[in-house]
Amino acid sequence: MSRSGKRKRDDGEEADMEAIVWQTPANPPEPRDYIFRNGRRYVRPYYFEFISHAKKRWAGKTIVDLFADEFKGRSYDYYVSAVKCGRIRVDDKMVHTSYVVQSSQKISHFLHRHEPPVLAGDVLVLQNEADILTVYKPASVPVHPCGQYRKNTVVGILQAEHGLAPLYPVHRLDRLVSGLLIFAKSADKADFLRQQVEAGLLQKEYIAKVIGVFPEKEVVIDANICYNAREGRSFVEINDSCIDKAFKGKTACTKFTQINTNGQYSLVLCKPVTGRTHQIRVHLHCAGHPIANDMLYLSEDVPSRSASGVGADRAASGTCKPPMSNSHKVDSFAEDSASEEFSIDPMCTNCPNLPPKGYDEDEEGIWLHWLLDQLSNLSAWSPPHGPDRALIYGRCSKTRVADDIFVSWEE
Repeated sequence: MSRSGKRKRDDGEEADMEAIVWQTPANPPEPRDYIFRNGRRYVRPYYFEFISHAKKRWAGKTIVDLFADEFKGRSYDYYVSAVKCGRIRVDDKMVHTSYVVQSSQKISHFLHRHEPPVLAGDVLVLQNEADILTVYKPASVPVHPCGQYRKNTVVGILQAEHGLAPLYPVHRLDRLVSGLLIFAKSADKADFLRQQVEAGLLQKEYIAKVIGVFPEKEVVIDANICYNAREGRSFVEINDSCIDKAFKGKTACTKFTQINTNGQYSLVLCKPVTGRTHQIRVHLHCAGHPIANDMLYLSEDVPSRSASGVGADRAASGTCKPPMSNSHKVDSFAEDSASEEFSIDPMCTNCPNLPPKGYDEDEEGIWLHWLLDQLSNLSAWSPPHGPDRALIYGRCSKTRVADDIFVSWEE
């Protein structure tokens, strides 16, 4: 009797799973996937299959203990329920909660996926050539799928709104930074352009809005940088010893020049000689003029992201609020309740909210913008002569660009 009852329960759960349309990375983003609300771009929650293969350190753990230890965003009880109803499977089969995982086994987690919101600015296509694409990346939008972001990325938005795929990023641009972004349309072209970047043929210039009156003469910060990947934060070496003793620094050099100042803030032209993680941000902090809304380096007491379970910048933003930008004043996206409907999943730990837990509408990008200066053998660095906003990303004066990007002095 008990065996037949359990078989009936499993059959019902199998039927429930089969009734859901599960997406995988092979499913391209579509325009209807996005919801615009209060100056933010959200992704309509969707059912998704996360696939991984068991690492060596996972072997010997029960399936529930594995998830509870490695993925702390959900409770132990949730993982028990997910295994029992088939939302977590091993080698495409349902297993018991006491099942012991072996190395290299395929593990699937079927869940109702909520992506974090990003600022609703357009990803502007500035130049579209046969093998190269140049775009403007708004702040807060990741370049490519990573972590909780998949559709809410530059790559995802370009595919959904412009049908541009596949795309291969030529260089990095941090999620919170805005600026020009170059993609190749083939892997071979991307490799060629990356070699030019690595050879130092790409001359990078950034504009930052920093606290205080920056010196008029050029300032050169030549200080090694240690990056703590676990905490997502960089440190400078002082007297040949890193503040974080467990990490050894890499050589780093950045040149800074003041563009203008109003006595409270300064606009600074930043030229990194090397390319370390958070180099400009941490070197400006070292110079005593941190980026005015960069909470990660403004705050001396930043909560541990490994303990809080969120990204480093988000953990830092919880300590205090940055100066307000003018983006919160503009809400050109009217809320349409009919278009914002989405399915509520009874097992989802984020429903009925649209964003995932821990994400609100307060986050802005930091006041750091990348200007592509020159890359040999690449014509796409110079945006076409077009109207409106595209013009400000051309070879115009850096003061004009800065005034268009950042908050005006009067605010």
